[in-house]
Amino acid sequence: MTVFSPFSRYISIVLSLFFLTCSDLTAQIPLPKHEVRAVWLTTIGGLDWPHSYARSTASIKTQQNELCSILDKLKAANVNTVLLQTRIRGTVIYPSIYEPWDGCLSGIPGTSPGYDALQFAIDECHKRGMELHAWVVTIPVGKWNKTGCQRLRSKHPKMLKRIGEDGYMNPECNETAEYLGNICREITRNYDIDGIHLDYIRYPETWKMSVSREQGRRHITAIVKQIHKEVKSLKPWVKLSCSPVGKHDDLTRYDSRGWNARTKVCQDAQAWMRNGLMDELFPMMYFRDNQFYPFALDWKENSYGRIIAVGLGIYFLSSKEKNWHADVVRRQMGVLRRHGLGHAYFRSQFFTDNTKGIYDFAAKEIDRHPALIPPLTWESAVAPLPPDELKITHKDNIECITWSGAIDLSDVSRRSSGMESANYLLYNVYASPEWPVDISDASNLVAVRYQGESITIERKNGSIPLYYAVTATDRYGNESKPICSPEPEREYVSGIFLPNDGKTLVLPGKKNVLDAHFIAIETLQGTIVSTKVYNNGKTDISDIPDGFYVLKSLGRKGITHRIGYFIIKRKQHKH
Repeated sequence: MTVFSPFSRYISIVLSLFFLTCSDLTAQIPLPKHEVRAVWLTTIGGLDWPHSYARSTASIKTQQNELCSILDKLKAANVNTVLLQTRIRGTVIYPSIYEPWDGCLSGIPGTSPGYDALQFAIDECHKRGMELHAWVVTIPVGKWNKTGCQRLRSKHPKMLKRIGEDGYMNPECNETAEYLGNICREITRNYDIDGIHLDYIRYPETWKMSVSREQGRRHITAIVKQIHKEVKSLKPWVKLSCSPVGKHDDLTRYDSRGWNARTKVCQDAQAWMRNGLMDELFPMMYFRDNQFYPFALDWKENSYGRIIAVGLGIYFLSSKEKNWHADVVRRQMGVLRRHGLGHAYFRSQFFTDNTKGIYDFAAKEIDRHPALIPPLTWESAVAPLPPDELKITHKDNIECITWSGAIDLSDVSRRSSGMESANYLLYNVYASPEWPVDISDASNLVAVRYQGESITIERKNGSIPLYYAVTATDRYGNESKPICSPEPEREYVSGIFLPNDGKTLVLPGKKNVLDAHFIAIETLQGTIVSTKVYNNGKTDISDIPDGFYVLKSLGRKGITHRIGYFIIKRKQHKH
């Protein structure tokens, strides 16, 4: 067996953690433009949602409103991926030809809640610019005599195996791969999902193995191959992911303590990445210290260019669980950010309940700006054509930005080949007081994965003018070049001109220029000709030659903002 050792890199992490506080870790790392920030939203037993049953029009609305409230909180913390538990234990939260309704929605197993919960969740996530991945629990099917397992074994008796009081799909039965492939195909065909997320795609830890570990890995991999085939043949932009056991295998210097994916439960997730069977992994790294950091780096070093978002055991922050100190997770998140790894919270309620401040930390510090999801360039790397029209209109305190004309080149190619259409483009909107708008800077993002071709942005009276840029994004995550607001030169005629008499320049009120202590006077070419202390009212310009100038504020951190223009044109004296 080949093992990988990230030991030297781990030592550097340990040293950095020794000298840095949590705030130092996050402050020193730029916020990435692309990063997966996910949450597992559990439906089994209504743990995360729903907390009430849907049995009437009013109770359906109550249940739906609860989900919307959760999604609003997730969006406010810049979560961009929701892993919604869709297949639970041989039961589902949508109308299926294969399996019955789970009881979490209506309170009665096998009974519809009166609406399609999966479709509703997809629509609400997409309205908020978030991806929805259908979380499919694969091998476990619940208690032997409960609805899901009972109905499944009545139709497929050879496919089920009993261990104690629980039933499991047999990974060594060929029928298992076909059946799970059908479940995932049904979801992919019928719903506009962004991903299929496989949970428990492994041998149960209580399974008495009668085959070699190598053969066991072949059985599990065969299931993954079948699901991959069914999903990608329909919609190649749908991400296939799984949540492997958090430690892939023993490392050269660190033992997994008998609990790992590859050897213990035959879950060869790194090989699935290498062989193109998985787009993304969410390893369940509910550990700390030496059982976390070196194994997290092992996932990174063996990602083969695919996406890794490490599962964080934030439920251990609870006093009812292991009562971890908040710094345990905060430091983990800082290290993951430093090494280009995303993060996923297990589970939603512990996050939105702000257990030990984890929600505030995410929303206000480490994830304070939105992030795009990394593109599936291995599936398609053809960027869309950008919008060819951008119009900005002002009315009262509202700026309305409209655009049109973007073209999805990859979709054009698919349709010309007779394949299924991806159906639509999404848009990212950027804003900045500086031109041109830097679309590589995550802090300029104001809307991500936006549906539609117009957006309104509220602006306070007297606030600094903003420039805008809009890009198109296809279903694979490929982003077009931007279309931007006009260059400042095109705005001079109608721009903000400050009055002067050749000796004194009238300044705008300081409240309009953020934290400025100084003003800078520049030529149109960007050369600073004078820097002065900012005082409300006026400033002396008698020493500045005639010409056309730009006035900028100069803040404590050296950040400038354009606040106006002025022309010095003194009268010529006759001799």
